[in-house]
Amino acid sequence: MDITWLLFLLPIASAAIGWLLLNKQHTLAAYLSTASVIATFVISVSMLLAGKDTQASFNWASVGDFHVKIGFMADQMARGMMIVVTGVGMLVHVFSLPYMKKDAAKARYFACLSLFMFSMTGIVLSDNFLMTFMFWELVGLSSYLLIGHWYQKESAADAAKKAFLTNRIGDFGFMIGILMIWGIAGSVSFAGIADWASHVGTLTPLMTATLGAATLCIFCGAIGKSAQMPLHVWLPDAMEGPTPVSALIHAATMVAAGIFMMVRFFTCFETGEAHGAPEADHAAVSLIPSFAWTTIAVIGIVTSLAAAFMATQQDDIKKILAYSTLSQLGYMVMAVGLQGSEASMFHLYTHAWFKALLFLGSGAVIYACHHEQNIWKMGGLLKKMPITAITFLIATLALAGFPMTAGFFSKEQILHVANHQGGMLFFIPTVLVAILTTFYMFRLVFVVFFGKNRSENAEHAHEVGPLMFIPLIALTVMAVIAGYEGIAGQMAPLFHHEKVNFGSIEFLSSIGAFIVGLVLAFVFYFNKDEDKLSGNVLSKVFANKFYIDEFYAKLVRVFQDAVAAVVHFFDEILIGGILVGGLSRSAAGFGALFRRLHSGNLQGYATLFGAGALLIIYLTVFVF
Repeated sequence: MDITWLLFLLPIASAAIGWLLLNKQHTLAAYLSTASVIATFVISVSMLLAGKDTQASFNWASVGDFHVKIGFMADQMARGMMIVVTGVGMLVHVFSLPYMKKDAAKARYFACLSLFMFSMTGIVLSDNFLMTFMFWELVGLSSYLLIGHWYQKESAADAAKKAFLTNRIGDFGFMIGILMIWGIAGSVSFAGIADWASHVGTLTPLMTATLGAATLCIFCGAIGKSAQMPLHVWLPDAMEGPTPVSALIHAATMVAAGIFMMVRFFTCFETGEAHGAPEADHAAVSLIPSFAWTTIAVIGIVTSLAAAFMATQQDDIKKILAYSTLSQLGYMVMAVGLQGSEASMFHLYTHAWFKALLFLGSGAVIYACHHEQNIWKMGGLLKKMPITAITFLIATLALAGFPMTAGFFSKEQILHVANHQGGMLFFIPTVLVAILTTFYMFRLVFVVFFGKNRSENAEHAHEVGPLMFIPLIALTVMAVIAGYEGIAGQMAPLFHHEKVNFGSIEFLSSIGAFIVGLVLAFVFYFNKDEDKLSGNVLSKVFANKFYIDEFYAKLVRVFQDAVAAVVHFFDEILIGGILVGGLSRSAAGFGALFRRLHSGNLQGYATLFGAGALLIIYLTVFVF
């Protein structure tokens, strides 16, 4: 048996054993799940070092000539993504051991983590769309279970349902897109689609439009999983789950699944390098029409910009990071839409390490502050939690694209794609997002780690233990070195090295954005006890997330009430009142009439008999 199959078997076995056999032995279940993910990380590293593309599959079901296959495709892109999934997953498991130590449902929590690892492995390694879709739905299930882990809290239960239902909207479009691609290419395997694309030649206008529509339907799946507008509303609410869940699902893996899937799909349609394109751009000729690319890019940059504005006025430490994730995912989607898949995947890879670090760092802060999440009730934690503070600051620098951190290299490639393949229409918003990113992240750092303690919880905070700060240190190392060519060339999916041009507009804009954002954050928030920018109209709009959630609530209520009124009309008036009720009342009326005729009076019967005889005579003589 190929060792790659163990990447599937170990986590699902851990989930099944933990859920069914160890549901009352919490510590053993936790250690089993952690050992499983460590083993999968070791296997992923061995596959990466081997550097060999492997593939295997078997028929899972057959209907005539149609076969549903379960198989893996461990190419360079998949191997790099598995390092991210298992590497971050391993550190999250270790961090969770002390974080969830006193949780009454710890066994269920670790079983769900293993189920999630199994689901993500299936998405990354699958060699066809049907298998991808099956594991795609399993990711949705495991995400639902983990977000709603503390289901006793109404907010957590509601957040889990919101995430599940919102993703189903995108997944419905994804399913339609898969069926359309099957109809167009005659295959659902990535190899089969690529083979069709390489031999199809020139497409007719109708076929081109159909392929574009299919692409956008498939993109609907990414809109849901990667939380792009207008289906972005579930991700901030998902912060109701345990903080390690946020680090694993909503920073590094699940939300990145949509980006990975789109890049995997688009590479099937690349038929060669574009003639005359600059070497650095690596733009490929694609059969997918321009309107599909443009739609994807626009949705990405709009999401990125809107989420960045929302993050500037959030007070919950995890929600600031959630909107930051939305913004960075928008960066990646924009790059995909501008046919910069290499830049998108590179940013996905670097972002995974420092965003997981930020979430775990916020978890350490929340844990030390007795589960306080409001940044204005913290303060002065640099002295209380120096390891957490320093690692968090380094992750912030990486996210802001500070030179020589991993985020600097990937952000440079995003800016390069936006400028050279999108023009000023995309480049200017991209730079604005970079300014806002530095601004809201240093707002968080200044308020949480500097100044004075603003609450009793902050006053009594202390540094977390080794099992929590060791993962922080490991992620800090990756947040610094992951972008360098020697590391990224081996690990990053679809990595293409771009030398930094220190005189280019992208570099100057990046440095300028960092300086402007840092200065603004320092002026407004360093050693401040309240938000001086809150209270105005714009800040209220940003704090309330452009009132999109409220709009959706009213929209659902209006349509729900309207549908309910129509159903009530048909059910109560037409069906109950006229059809079923009318017939029953008619039968009852006739029954009551005939019951009156059967009075038991002989004279009455004789009278009715005589009247009937006269009626028959009349009808016989005068009518018939």
